[in-house]
Amino acid sequence: MKFPPGLLDEIRARLPVSEVVGKRVRLQKAGREWKGLSPFNAERSPSFFVNDQKGFFHDFSSGKHGDIFAFVMETEGVAFPEAVERLAGQAGVALPKISREAEEQERKVRGLNEVMQLAADFYRSQLEGRVGAKARAYCENRGLGPDVRERFGLGYSSAERHGLRDHLAGKGVSVGAMIETGLLVHGDDVAVPFDRFRDRLMFPIWDIRGRAIAFGGRALQADVPAKYLNSPETSLFHKGAVLYNHHNARKAAHERGTVIAVEGYVDVIAMSVAGFPHAVAPLGTALTPDQLTLLWRMTDEPILCFDGDKAGQRAAYRAIEVALPLLEPGKSLRFALLPEGQDPDDLARSGGGPAIARVLEGALPMAEVLWRRETEAGPLDTPERKAMLERRIRTLLAGVRDEDLRRHYRAEMDARMRELTPRGGGYGAGRPGGAYGGARPGAGAPARGGQRRGDPRRGGFGSEPMRASESLARSPLFSQAPTVSPREALILLALAAHRMLLATQAEALGELDLAHPDTNRLRQALVDIDAHLERGSATDVRAALEAQGLGPLLARLEAAVRPGDRWCLDSSADPDEVRESLRQATTLHHKARTLHKELGLAEMAFAQDESEASLAWIRDLRLQLSTIDGMEAEIEKLGRGDDPLAAND
Repeated sequence: MKFPPGLLDEIRARLPVSEVVGKRVRLQKAGREWKGLSPFNAERSPSFFVNDQKGFFHDFSSGKHGDIFAFVMETEGVAFPEAVERLAGQAGVALPKISREAEEQERKVRGLNEVMQLAADFYRSQLEGRVGAKARAYCENRGLGPDVRERFGLGYSSAERHGLRDHLAGKGVSVGAMIETGLLVHGDDVAVPFDRFRDRLMFPIWDIRGRAIAFGGRALQADVPAKYLNSPETSLFHKGAVLYNHHNARKAAHERGTVIAVEGYVDVIAMSVAGFPHAVAPLGTALTPDQLTLLWRMTDEPILCFDGDKAGQRAAYRAIEVALPLLEPGKSLRFALLPEGQDPDDLARSGGGPAIARVLEGALPMAEVLWRRETEAGPLDTPERKAMLERRIRTLLAGVRDEDLRRHYRAEMDARMRELTPRGGGYGAGRPGGAYGGARPGAGAPARGGQRRGDPRRGGFGSEPMRASESLARSPLFSQAPTVSPREALILLALAAHRMLLATQAEALGELDLAHPDTNRLRQALVDIDAHLERGSATDVRAALEAQGLGPLLARLEAAVRPGDRWCLDSSADPDEVRESLRQATTLHHKARTLHKELGLAEMAFAQDESEASLAWIRDLRLQLSTIDGMEAEIEKLGRGDDPLAAND
């Protein structure tokens, strides 16, 4: 069975080698690679290495080497087609039906790549020929000599309306193929299709395999409306999913341990000439999530080096908004701030490699640039303005999906707010954990630039710290016997009642953070049953649980489930509706567990410093937890009598 190369490339792009190998081999980070014990030979010292940037594994003990498909074939003893099918399912890539039509489509794509290469060759010959004298002079003025032009495949499109069209037609290329690749302008109001690029310096854009898929053209006349013009979206080219110079920069990025994203073609070339070949650029657009993913596949902390003007600053700030929801532990961005009014090309020509190196060495972490962006919005000289800053940052950080990372970002911003506002008043005195619920460092110590509230040197009220009364200390605010969460009971019992949902959610269930011993006990039993009960119904699951003596526990948990949620425990309920209800419950559960952990920190802070601020922090977290309970109650009231999903029908 033959698979299109583009399909295999997409699977490789979505699945790092370490992710595939890591399911069979325990890997440890070793510099820019991963290492582990050989899965092919018994050994005591690791001789098996994985390189995500280069996309391969190598086993020194056996000499075996290859990509993710080769690894699955070697370790699982399957043929290539089955390895592709397994990895496609893991990557979420749909396999096309291998048919005569699919084969024809693949031949068509190869044909379009050939058309683009013919166009690139034509533009190249134009630049180096008589007609390209003006464009060559421009290149020489920008430091783009013959060797650079050849390395990056630069070309020139003449001012003729049909120069490229006629050349390609002479090579047997149809007008339809030229239109499909975006080389010609056509339309209902265009009698005769004509060349899209005219009188422009041409930059070929390659895919990750080094094939020409599009062009960027830089106008050589000052009065042209569009200084830069890209190919339109085509079957070959999706500009939001491509990085200029990606295929060249991958190897250099691996060797340097980082990658630099600049704004334009000339910037990339200037950086490469100055000794930074690991430079890439988005294609005339703001950085997209797909492009950010490509950067992270090359390195954990790409450096964004945008122009030192307002537009460059806006591009950097937009990149923060794109990156925040996608951040993971160990994956971030750094920002190299150029001198005002300069771009990387200017800096390379004025100061060369050393000047660029100094800027890159001073690259700032993302948290610093986020703080600068928000504090530059206006003065922060009133409580109202500080509260607005607090709200803006809180809203931004709510988009960070990883809970641990979100907590650390909140703590970082929290500390900065305390620097901004002394503990003696306003924000710092109100909540020791700050606006974001981070752990309060240095409980009892004054923030820099301020003193503790009630400090007798200030003459304020209450020179002694506020203490909780004995009745308050005994109240549910501080002492609360653990009870079974209705939410935890619902999640577990719904999975027990729906065998197919349990089969698909068993792995996630095993990682679920549960608070009560009873729910942890049932969770472990369900995971074990799923592992050993290959087939069977909800009745079989129930029987297996009761055989383990868990009948009384099931009864206790069923009593804890809210009446409006009990429809989920009916094995005849619609599985899709149950799945959606579980998704909602799990989302709220994760949020609640995070808040409970922060509440533990708040109560520890109160034990060290029984102040009004500590109590305010605890009350705020309790309020957020009650808000989650309120959301569940609201869901419970919706819909089909006792069906919380009916309101969405």
